[in-house]
Amino acid sequence: MDLRDYLTLIRKRWIGVAIVTLAVLAVTSIVTVLSPTNYTARTTIFFAVQGGGSVSDLVQGSTYAEKQVQSYAEVAVAPIVLAPVIDELGLNTTVGALAQQVTATVPAGTVIIEISVVDENPSRAADIANAIGSELSVAVAALSPSGPDGVESVRATTISSATVPAAPSSPNVPRNLLLGTLLGAALGVGLAILREVMNTKVRTEEDVSRVTDASIVATIGFDSDASAHPLIVQADPHSARAEAYRRLRTNLQFLDIADRSHSIVITSSLPGEGKSTTSINLAIALAEAGTRVLLVDADLRRPQVAKYMQLEGRVGLTTVLIGRAQLADVVQPWGAGNLHVLPSGRVPPNPSELLGSSAMETLMESAAQDYDVILLDAPPLLPVTDSAVLAGKAGGALVVIGSDELHLSQLEDSLESLEAVDTRLLGLVLNKVRKMHAGNYVEYDYRSTYASHATRGTRAKGHRRRGNPRRAPELESSPRTTHPVDVREPQSVASGSHTTGISGAQAPPTIPPRRAGTDGRRGTSQR
Repeated sequence: MDLRDYLTLIRKRWIGVAIVTLAVLAVTSIVTVLSPTNYTARTTIFFAVQGGGSVSDLVQGSTYAEKQVQSYAEVAVAPIVLAPVIDELGLNTTVGALAQQVTATVPAGTVIIEISVVDENPSRAADIANAIGSELSVAVAALSPSGPDGVESVRATTISSATVPAAPSSPNVPRNLLLGTLLGAALGVGLAILREVMNTKVRTEEDVSRVTDASIVATIGFDSDASAHPLIVQADPHSARAEAYRRLRTNLQFLDIADRSHSIVITSSLPGEGKSTTSINLAIALAEAGTRVLLVDADLRRPQVAKYMQLEGRVGLTTVLIGRAQLADVVQPWGAGNLHVLPSGRVPPNPSELLGSSAMETLMESAAQDYDVILLDAPPLLPVTDSAVLAGKAGGALVVIGSDELHLSQLEDSLESLEAVDTRLLGLVLNKVRKMHAGNYVEYDYRSTYASHATRGTRAKGHRRRGNPRRAPELESSPRTTHPVDVREPQSVASGSHTTGISGAQAPPTIPPRRAGTDGRRGTSQR
C-alpha cells in the first residue's frame, strides 16, 4: 500500500476511525477527571568538599563530590532520611509510601541534587521537601568521613528551598487530551488497516483482479430495495442502476460469441448475489434495444423469475424437458413483444440431470432459431453443479459477484468449476457496490427535467396510495388500455390432447408503456 492507498482507506473508513478516536478520548477524559489533583514542591541541595587550599585539592574534592552525589541521591529516599521526616511532621504514612512520593535527581555534570515531592496538599508537599533537605544534610554529614581537624569532609547546603506550589502538577488536562486524541487516531487508523489486510471479501474491482484476469463488464450500485422491486429498468428507467444494466447490455454487444450459440448462462457463486435481478433487467434492456430475447429460468431449485415478473410459473422449462409441452406452447411474452420468458415450471427432484439431458440441448438449439439472445438464470456455482453443467452447453457464462458478500477463495473456486467444463467466461458483473467501496466507480445521475418533476409529483401522490409508494411517471397524453393475456396450464398427457397456451408463433398483443407498481401479471413489476 502506498500513501494514496492509505488515504483512500482512511476516507472509506473515516467513521470507524472517528469512533475509535472519540472512544479513546472519552476514556482519557474520564481518567483525567477521576485522577486525584497533585502538587509538586522542589528543593535543591549543593554538595561541596571542604578542606584543602591548593588548586589541586579543590579539583580532587570536586571530582570526589561528583562521584559521591549519586550515592547521596539514593540516601535522600532511604529510611535514614525519611523516617525522621515522618516523625518531625507527624505524617500518617510509612517510609515506603513516602518514598513513592519523593524523586531525587542529579543533573548531569553537577554536584546538585533536586528533590521533588508530590502530594495532594500543596503546603504539605513543600514541608516534606524542605524537611528531606534538612535531614539529608544531617545524613551526609554523618556518612562522610571527617578530616584531620574533625570537620566533615562533605557539606550539603540548601540553595533553593521548596515553596508552596500555586498550581497542580497533575493531571495535565491539555496534555492528556492531546495524547488521547493522537492515540485514538493512531489506534483507529491501525484497526482500519488491520481490517483491510485481514478482510478477504470481494468488494472492489481491485479485489477481483487478485483472483482472475477476467474483465468486469458492469458495476452495479447497491440498492436496498432490489429484491423487493427487482425490475428497475422498467420501474425506474432513469435511475443509476437502470443505466448500469444498459451499460451491461452495451458491453455484451462487443463480446464475440459468433462462433458459438448466442446463449448466456448468468450465475453467481453463492445465493443472494443478485443473479436473478441481473438476468431480468438485462433481458428487459436487451428487449428495449430491439433484440429478440428469451429469458429462461434455469434455476430448478429456487426459481425466482416468475415471481419477480408476476408470471404463471407452474408450467415452463421442466414441462418441456419431460416432454409434456413444446417450447412455443409455454413461453410467455412480456412487454412489447421482444422479450419472451420461459419460467422454471415445477421443481423437479433431479435438476442436474434435466439440465444436462439431450432434451435441454434440443431446446436450446430450437430457441436459437427464433431468438437473438437466450439468457439462462442458473443456480449458484458453489452449492450445486447445475450451472457448470448448463454452462458447458451455452455460448458462455456471466458471473455475478455480490460486493462484500463473497470471499476471494469462494470466487476462485467458482471460476475453477467453470474452467473444469471448458466454459467460456464472458465477464464478471460486480453487483451491490456500496459508495464506500466504489473507488473510481461513481453513479452519475442525469435524469431528464420532465422525468424528475413527474417522478416527484407521482411520489407525492403515492403517499395517499398505500402499497404503491413509488410509481414511474406517466404521460397524460397517452391513453392506457389493458390487454388481458390468458395463460393456461397444459392438459395432462393422459387426456391425449396437445398442450395449449401462449405460442411463440402467435403475434403477441400490443402492450402500451407499463405503469410501475401495478398488479397485472404481464409487463408489470412489483414496484
